[in-house]
Amino acid sequence: MITDIHLQSFRSYEDDSFEFSPNVNIIVGPNASGKTNLLESILVVSRGSSYRAKDIDLITTNKPWSRIEANYETINRVVKLSKNPLGKVDKSYEINTNKSKRLNLSQTIPIVLFEPNHLLLLIGSPELRRNYLDDILEQTTPGFKALKANYKRALAQRNSLLKANFKNPEIFVWNIRLSELGGKIYKDRVLLIDNLRQEISRLYDSLSSGAEDIKLDYKTNININNYESDLLHKLENATTHDISRGFTSYGPHRDDLVITINSNAAGEYASRGETRTILLGLKIIEAGIIESARGIKPLFLFDDVFSELDGARRLALTVILRGYQSFITTTDADIVIKHFAQTANIIPINRR
Repeated sequence: MITDIHLQSFRSYEDDSFEFSPNVNIIVGPNASGKTNLLESILVVSRGSSYRAKDIDLITTNKPWSRIEANYETINRVVKLSKNPLGKVDKSYEINTNKSKRLNLSQTIPIVLFEPNHLLLLIGSPELRRNYLDDILEQTTPGFKALKANYKRALAQRNSLLKANFKNPEIFVWNIRLSELGGKIYKDRVLLIDNLRQEISRLYDSLSSGAEDIKLDYKTNININNYESDLLHKLENATTHDISRGFTSYGPHRDDLVITINSNAAGEYASRGETRTILLGLKIIEAGIIESARGIKPLFLFDDVFSELDGARRLALTVILRGYQSFITTTDADIVIKHFAQTANIIPINRR
């Protein structure tokens, strides 16, 4: 539980402090007032990075550095960002005065984030759904963040050779590397989808009066019975084709999470209400998976999406959030307050 936060030269905040309730915190203000910036600061001090911006963009314009300090019960956490002469950002962390340049999984505070882009999860690009899976894995699976980073570097190396427009024997080395790393990413994603699949239908039923059949599946053009070896085989056979296109055609960076409702693609056939119910269900399941893996309750961050839920789904969310510390941004306090009137901490943001 985070008790307070102090922001210096962070986004729109010059030098501001906020205190939080252990229950529901409603951050209220007009558009462009800094509500999302405050939510973002909680994410950065908890996990080390933003969901929407590069580190350099977190520092207030024309300022050389930024600092976030927060207290999580007995733990003091500080994130410092400073511009260096090369125009990049040096970032450092302090946890109870212990300094480091990066956070390992055990040093992060788990977060369940629900922001406007997540409303496009069903109808948006496969990248959104891959990122959704990978974000959960980064918070629950030791080594996954490094695994994903290593895969991206290997992919960039292979793509660089492809764009050189000739068959370099070195491509084979990167084919092997990509297949090894890709196989591990596939296994982690499939295990996660199995966990999501076990819960989504039951939870959907509890959030909706309908009797729809919701299913989750992993979509790939690689043989799932032997992902690693089949990926290597496909990378080898596709080299000439990939050279002509300038990018790698096969691998987990091309895979997808498929969500169906009554055997139809949810992105095409789900109604607005059904879409919201599926997304809310996934977020609630995500919280349970994170809590089970980490042994601590995650923080809930809702960035301007509460108004997208109808009365029944708001009520269902109200019940769920009773067990978690949560932060909800909104331009209309009345929409949120009536659901949490007894326990809500109202934080007005009026700056522009």
